[in-house]
Amino acid sequence: MLVMVASIAGMVGCNYIPPSQNLEIRTWYDLDAVRDNLAGHHVLMNDLDSSTAGYTELASPTANGGKGWQPVGPNSGSRFKGTFDGQGYAIHDLFINCPDELYVGLFGVVGEEGVIESICVVNVTVTGDYGVGGLVGWNWGDVTNSYSTGSVIGDNSVGGLVGWNDLGSVSHSYSGTDVSAISGGVGGLVGDNAGNVSDSYSLGFVNGGAVVGGLMGANIGTVSNSYSTGNVTGGTEVGGLVGGNAGTLSNTYSTGSVTGTQAVGGLVGENWGPVNNSYSASTVTGDRSVGGLLGWNYNGIINNSYSSGSVTGNEQVGGLVGSSTSEDNVTSSFWDIETSGQPTSAGGTGMNTTQMQDIVTFSGAGWNIVTVALNETNPSYIWNIVNNVTYPFLSWQAV
Repeated sequence: MLVMVASIAGMVGCNYIPPSQNLEIRTWYDLDAVRDNLAGHHVLMNDLDSSTAGYTELASPTANGGKGWQPVGPNSGSRFKGTFDGQGYAIHDLFINCPDELYVGLFGVVGEEGVIESICVVNVTVTGDYGVGGLVGWNWGDVTNSYSTGSVIGDNSVGGLVGWNDLGSVSHSYSGTDVSAISGGVGGLVGDNAGNVSDSYSLGFVNGGAVVGGLMGANIGTVSNSYSTGNVTGGTEVGGLVGGNAGTLSNTYSTGSVTGTQAVGGLVGENWGPVNNSYSASTVTGDRSVGGLLGWNYNGIINNSYSSGSVTGNEQVGGLVGSSTSEDNVTSSFWDIETSGQPTSAGGTGMNTTQMQDIVTFSGAGWNIVTVALNETNPSYIWNIVNNVTYPFLSWQAV
């Protein structure tokens, strides 16, 4: 569980506004008024829910002719470019039903100047078309220390917290939201990412047609120190963490079950970019190009990574990588032959379970790894292992 840290509202660069000038939000009417001051400094002073004044008129299933809440900053020309400090309070029961509209969420579009922090959106029900998220539809700014739960549905670029993270950042945040998309670009936390996602995770169920991932659908940005534990189902390019990756993944992992047809991987469905210091314990099931870590690897460089989950498929199935343009692109990486049920892979080295829980296997391959006692970590190293007891785990996570 994240610790929601209250920030010092209003301090953004040189544009400091004294606390007395912060715009305080106590009701849904106050929240609705944010759209009239998109560059302002807003502070949530208490939880909002279905019993708070203004809910029926502004954010309920009967509001606005059945559309519910109207996103703040509905488009790039009228984007939110101020600060919104939730102070750890929650906005409950938000309802949005705009299946034909773009950029749908509590906030529609957050500009590069915008900061959204320390806010929880709980039990949301959000439906949109493109760029759909529980908190933000399209993000160019900074989203931090925030989370969402509930249900988010859309067509493309659909995420539990943020729909389309376009050169923005999402950090120290998580989603327990169930997410579905008709087409693709769907993820538990972020639908599609061209920015930076760090120190974040997702827990919810994710389902879509193509480019489906437990954390995010498509990634052309950077993802670090993040993970997913939710189950993922889809058609093509389906991954426990990322559906299609052309960006950079480092210090990441996935554990939920993954089911698809083609290019199905425990961590990444289809991969074009570098993957470093990452692992998957996901159970993976598919038809073609199915792997414990990567389904299909197209010239991506894989280093110091492993998989330990079971892998089932019909064509081009591998314990670590299902199919690849070159096995030489996979270095110092391993899979468990016993737990995967797969004796071969399009890259990597197969080991039995005993070897996969032995530090010698990994230190001998040049990993930055150290032995620790059970329930302890050593953050001076990237990897920790309780020797002969656990598989390697990242030092920032608990055993």
